[in-house]
Amino acid sequence: MRSLTALAAFFCLAAWPAPAAEHPMTTLRVEVKDVGGKPIERASVKVRWLEGHSNAKLAKGTSNTWELRTNQEGVAKIPPIPQGKILIQVIAKGYQTFGQTYDITEEEKTIQLTLNPPQPQYSAYQ
Repeated sequence: MRSLTALAAFFCLAAWPAPAAEHPMTTLRVEVKDVGGKPIERASVKVRWLEGHSNAKLAKGTSNTWELRTNQEGVAKIPPIPQGKILIQVIAKGYQTFGQTYDITEEEKTIQLTLNPPQPQYSAYQ
């Protein structure tokens, strides 16, 4: 009976989807500062994995989007994700929204972003 249970467990594990770790992974660190170089804390950082170099597919049920907030040093650390095209969006109160796609090929990458103050609003009625 034990050998049957062990054999069933072996086949279940063999049929389990391949983990994303088989594909090249990257650990991202996003640093957010203002134009004066001061860290922006509690900025909302959204990271979305778009596509990979090795046509990696995330396991079923695995999210391709991570949402974090920066710490007091203006840093958001994203857990390992597959390398490839990654969209980073940053929203912080009192600053212009930032969004850009990066092509990541390194195992560890630090992306330094500078947020601009909001532009003045103009009206045709003045």
